Amino acid sequence: MANADEAALHYPRGDELPAAGTAIEVAPGLRWLRMKLPFALDHINLWLLRDRDEGIDGWTIVDCGIADDPTRANWEHLFEHELQGLPVLRVVVTHMHPDHIGLAHWLTERWSRPGRDCRLWISATDWNAARLASRSTLGFGGEAAARFFARHGLNDPLQAERVRARGSYYGSLVPQVPASFRRLMDGMTLTIGGRSWRCLVGYGHAPEHMALHCAELGVLISGDMVLPRISTNVSVIDIEPEADPLPLYLASIAALRALPATTLVLPSHGKPFTGLHTRIAQLHAHHEARYAEVLEACAEAPRSAADLLPLLFRRQLDLHQTTFAMGEAIAHVHALAGMGRLRSEAGADGVLRFRATN
Repeated sequence: MANADEAALHYPRGDELPAAGTAIEVAPGLRWLRMKLPFALDHINLWLLRDRDEGIDGWTIVDCGIADDPTRANWEHLFEHELQGLPVLRVVVTHMHPDHIGLAHWLTERWSRPGRDCRLWISATDWNAARLASRSTLGFGGEAAARFFARHGLNDPLQAERVRARGSYYGSLVPQVPASFRRLMDGMTLTIGGRSWRCLVGYGHAPEHMALHCAELGVLISGDMVLPRISTNVSVIDIEPEADPLPLYLASIAALRALPATTLVLPSHGKPFTGLHTRIAQLHAHHEARYAEVLEACAEAPRSAADLLPLLFRRQLDLHQTTFAMGEAIAHVHALAGMGRLRSEAGADGVLRFRATN
């Protein structure tokens, strides 16, 4: 059942969802695909855009899914039944998270031909971050992540060992990143199928996330920056341990208010919706409420990020969810510390705890 926030949005396709290996047209020349994910967040939306480049008719793919056999098989079925015999000309990736870039290497290799490469288009920051993450354990598990979370109070031996054992997490979902790419930058315009798509940068969720807006169609491919049912994860990770990403995220989505209120939002998770301005207001209110709860808890006693997990996430968390939840709890205390409303203090046990300043 929809919650009150969801009920305030409008879903033009109702409860219709694309079946595995099929696509639904949501705007002229723009098709919606849906791939399964092996997490609690069990799907990702991907997009096919009718295109023409260098005199060749074909398709642009936006986002890829993770690198696993079921997702590859799903793509192969789509290639056979949904592309009208036309090739994929390029692959656009909104950001470096595994469900978005995982199969970029396979797709670009699959559709490159002698004399014509099927190129990856992505921001330079996210391409570099993906290349680093696919070759290391930084930021997504392993010893460094376990030490970072322990510093913020996640000291349960079993959980710490599970985080350490997760060192190959990113690489298992993104085994390879294309060695070359075309750079997306904020404000630049892509011509796809004769229509202009403007790149809109977003910070906080990923290093340099790119959403795509087509004024002619009244459509925003929002990636993970604006989702209809859940709040976007905004995390601090071990490779940038003092980061303050939440204010960056909130400023980024506030900038999207410049788009028309009637914009059809195509999110990476959940259903296409209208009500962009309403959703932005909801997300700002959500984080203001979390700020208030954290401040109240830290006024009672100094709290670590791990202490705040039951307050911020009122459900049972698996390991995958716990790592994201820890990153988000740290993001909230860092934001409040940056505002001067919390201050940190290290205990004799080495754990950072945060105390309200008034």
